[in-house]
Amino acid sequence: MAEYDRRDALLVVDVQNDFTDPAGSLAVRGGEEILPVVNRDVQAALAAGATVVFTQDWHPERTPHFEKDGGIWPVHCVRDTWGAELHPALHRPPDAAVLRKGVDGEDGYSGFSVRDPGTGEVEATGLESLLRDSGIERVLVAGLATDYCVKETVLDARRLGFKTVVLRDAIRAVDLQPGDGGRAIDRMREAGAEIE
Repeated sequence: MAEYDRRDALLVVDVQNDFTDPAGSLAVRGGEEILPVVNRDVQAALAAGATVVFTQDWHPERTPHFEKDGGIWPVHCVRDTWGAELHPALHRPPDAAVLRKGVDGEDGYSGFSVRDPGTGEVEATGLESLLRDSGIERVLVAGLATDYCVKETVLDARRLGFKTVVLRDAIRAVDLQPGDGGRAIDRMREAGAEIE
């Protein structure tokens, strides 16, 4: 288990029903297995006075992100649905920050940025500001999925200059193509992230 202090933030990426529960529309194989590990790290982070932030896909019913509207993904994490809710077994303190992404139909892979699927224009979310305002120097990343939202969050964290640790036991991959998860871990390591 990682050690935390007040200059750390644990980023819990998209541990939502559609990704975590086997009945979810985009269930990640082994997604539920990470829940005890994530919960243990949430408790450790809070006990040390670290910041804990949860990210959450929060899509509209129609978005170019979805296959039915021209994208590559099945409909998932539509706001105000069961699929978009954080998994009920996930320990989330009531005052913990929740950052929603993809709200206006953007591709919201990274917790730090969203991308317009039509123009490719990238916009920052509020995550960097939240972390800077809290004096955060290092981020530790857990959640789903290794080869998409975890990877993009980690790459953005490194680009923005945060020390970054990937909690390997607390992530799982989609593996749309066999080996995507392993390649994502290699890419994160190459960017300077520590894989714990």
